[in-house]
Amino acid sequence: MQPTQKSLHPMAGTFGYLTLCTGTILVLICTFTQGLEQASFLSSYEIIIPQKLTRARRDASGAADEASPSYSIVTEGKKYILHLEKNRDFLAKDLTIYTYAEDGRRLSSQLRNQAHCHYHGYAEGVPESFVAVSTCSGLRGLLHLGNGSYGIEPLNSSVEFHHLIYRLEDVKTEPMMCGVSSLDGVDHNEDTHPPSMTQLLRRKRAVLPQTRYVELFLVVDKERYDKSGMNSTFVTGEMVQLSNYLDGMYKMLNIRVVLVGLEIWTDINKISTDGSAGEVLGRFVQWREKELVPRRRHDSAQFVIRKSFGGTAGMAFVGTVCSRSHAGGLNAFQHSNVQSFASVVAHELGHNLGMNHDDARGCTCPVKTCIMSAGESGSKNFSSCSADDFEKLILTKGGSCLLNVPNADESYSAPSCGNKLVDHGEECDCGTAKECENDPCCEPGTCKLRAGSQCAYGSCCQNCRFSPGGTVCRDVFNECDLPEYCNGSSPFCQPDVFIQNGHPCRNSQAYCYNGMCQYYDAQCQAIFGTKAKAAPKICFQEVNSKGDRFGNCGPRGTDYQKCDTRNAVCGKLQCENVESMPIFGIQPSIIKTSIQGTVCWGVDFQLGSDVPDPAMVNEGSKCDEGKICRNYECVDASVLNYDCDVQTKCGGNGVCNSNKNCHCNDGWAYPRCQTKGHGGSIDSGPTYNDKDTSLRDGLLVFFFLIVPLLALGVFAFFKRNELKRRFWRKKRSQEHVVDRNNQTVGQRNAAGPPKNVPDHVSGRGGPAAGSPRNASNGPPTRVPQPSGAPRYANNGQPARIPPTGVPRNAQNVPPGGGVMGNSRNMPPPGNRNFQPTSTHEAPYKENNFAVPTYMVNQPPHTPSRPPFPHQREGHHNVAPSRPPPAPPV
Repeated sequence: MQPTQKSLHPMAGTFGYLTLCTGTILVLICTFTQGLEQASFLSSYEIIIPQKLTRARRDASGAADEASPSYSIVTEGKKYILHLEKNRDFLAKDLTIYTYAEDGRRLSSQLRNQAHCHYHGYAEGVPESFVAVSTCSGLRGLLHLGNGSYGIEPLNSSVEFHHLIYRLEDVKTEPMMCGVSSLDGVDHNEDTHPPSMTQLLRRKRAVLPQTRYVELFLVVDKERYDKSGMNSTFVTGEMVQLSNYLDGMYKMLNIRVVLVGLEIWTDINKISTDGSAGEVLGRFVQWREKELVPRRRHDSAQFVIRKSFGGTAGMAFVGTVCSRSHAGGLNAFQHSNVQSFASVVAHELGHNLGMNHDDARGCTCPVKTCIMSAGESGSKNFSSCSADDFEKLILTKGGSCLLNVPNADESYSAPSCGNKLVDHGEECDCGTAKECENDPCCEPGTCKLRAGSQCAYGSCCQNCRFSPGGTVCRDVFNECDLPEYCNGSSPFCQPDVFIQNGHPCRNSQAYCYNGMCQYYDAQCQAIFGTKAKAAPKICFQEVNSKGDRFGNCGPRGTDYQKCDTRNAVCGKLQCENVESMPIFGIQPSIIKTSIQGTVCWGVDFQLGSDVPDPAMVNEGSKCDEGKICRNYECVDASVLNYDCDVQTKCGGNGVCNSNKNCHCNDGWAYPRCQTKGHGGSIDSGPTYNDKDTSLRDGLLVFFFLIVPLLALGVFAFFKRNELKRRFWRKKRSQEHVVDRNNQTVGQRNAAGPPKNVPDHVSGRGGPAAGSPRNASNGPPTRVPQPSGAPRYANNGQPARIPPTGVPRNAQNVPPGGGVMGNSRNMPPPGNRNFQPTSTHEAPYKENNFAVPTYMVNQPPHTPSRPPFPHQREGHHNVAPSRPPPAPPV
């Protein structure tokens, strides 16, 4: 048996080897077959096996942390090392997913604390490279390596980690064109040495250094849901991938795209998808305004639809990102390749952000085509024209809502200081240390406000402080708009509101519609200059009945719809009195038609089939009495649902806003405008600063300080002469009293009391009992002034006194040294000695001066000049005095 066994071993080995080979071949055939089926939408591709170079670290809890994995891939004979970083910023923490039950009930669920697997990154050593992939089940995403853009995805059911990799230009799709062509007939060759995107974006960031945030809402129609196997989880995964790709594309313009909501129509479509792309888009934005805007705050809503529109990849309004009524886009998602579809959504979202097509504009693009090219490009790059267009939107205040940083409680995953999103626990986030160098409000590394700062961003944040309450943060644009104010405690402006649709404007000749007073003349002037005006109705009826690009009532598939007579005034705009050709910045076609002696002017902007024609009559325009234009038809104005009786609801002192609340005129208080107040509404923010006491303090200072000072100044001005006389009188009197007191004290100290003077005179004793001078409050005896007192010249000013070295005799000074009466009537005496006498003689009177007898025979003192103008030469300088009292008995 042994030899038999030995003889069987080679056969067994051969059979096993053949079995292994056959199994391997079957696996390869199966894989190849699956690859063929999965790659049916590709014209060229490779099958590769990416190699993971780093292992997942584990945190303290033991959970895998793959924040920064790296992979190695080989494609087209080149090896690339991909370094990835988890994208923590593109999903809101409270991302809400809406679906519908079979009975039509709306259901909602939220993705909370999801450890997601979506990354951004770059290829090592490849300038301008960019990677946006997910690692949930293999590598799936976008690779931009130099001048090539690739898609990568795992091969279904592969156990060997096989992946498909292909150029995006090799994806088989129906040609999607916007219909824009060059009008000059000249081919615009690309610059063989274009500036790098880094240099281009560095220049743009110098102009717009602040990061903008687009809060995105995605809506998926029923047909697309059915195409995905009626699996809402699968659809959610596709839309999350899409958001990750969009965020990566817009990063280079310093724009972050954050997914805040997703709605999947799992039962039926909520709007009709029949008709042209423009008709479907019109229905979608109306549904959005009514249903979506009140439900969840967002900046733009993109409708993902499976239907094809005859070569039109999508359509969106230009520059309407913050509009309540038109911030939306339509995107046709017919195949299953999210990577390729991302460029379509990026294109339509770019229109919302104010970007026009790059074609025939002389734009600079670092690759063959850029995102805003008229055709579906699959590019990840924005051109210089796109950056310029977005800059214009920001500088013209069209992107005010983009400054709203997602709230801290909306951050999707773990906080990361430096990602320019304010995560939970952060007060601000200015980015890297270098990006924060010029930020005076936020500290890099800690993401905390600097000392003394209240805020770091927002339209109500000035110099790191909240703007005072009542500061206008969004001014009135026209008569149908309403202002918004800062509230003094937040860095953000209040949400935009305007007068309710249907309110009369322009002296009741038009209606307010979405914050604009819509009338034909204004639209003609916006296109053809300030002197243009609407053409007669005959122009609308004749031109718009043609059904061509210069006269129609909107698109119908790939053609144009003719207008009937009733709706002609709601079709293509026709103007007259055009005196100058406008400069649009693009190259439109202008046509003029003569009808019954009137020259009718029209224009075709040729923006492409994915952009609504701005030369169509605006919705809301008054087409007849009590009627407005809507969807290219003249319909009853009741469709606007205007239900505001300003007299009843707002007391006749205000208007109703777009939230149907009263906005009160200045001087009236909301909410009913029936009492005195400061105007505004509950939606506008305070129109005044209720914390500002400067006015009150100013009034108090004015009435209690300034007014009294002014009154005192006026009084002093009119009484200035009298006040001056009083001042000099008081000054002279004080000088006389001080000099006499000083003289008297000095003489007494030097000589003592006079020897021949009675005690009551010398101060050694009082007067006799019963003396008439015994009263202590009696007037003092008049005596000559001391020789030290200043003499006065004719002008009443003190005269110079010649110095004298002769000591003054203090023995003959009367007691007290006082002067009776008004000192200005007392001429300064000479320097004389006199003896008191007990005799009482009649006084000598001259010039109204009473001269006592004991002074008449004294030697005169000759002054330098007469002390008074009326004093005669030779008269003695005497002062009136009363006789001394009788000596004591």
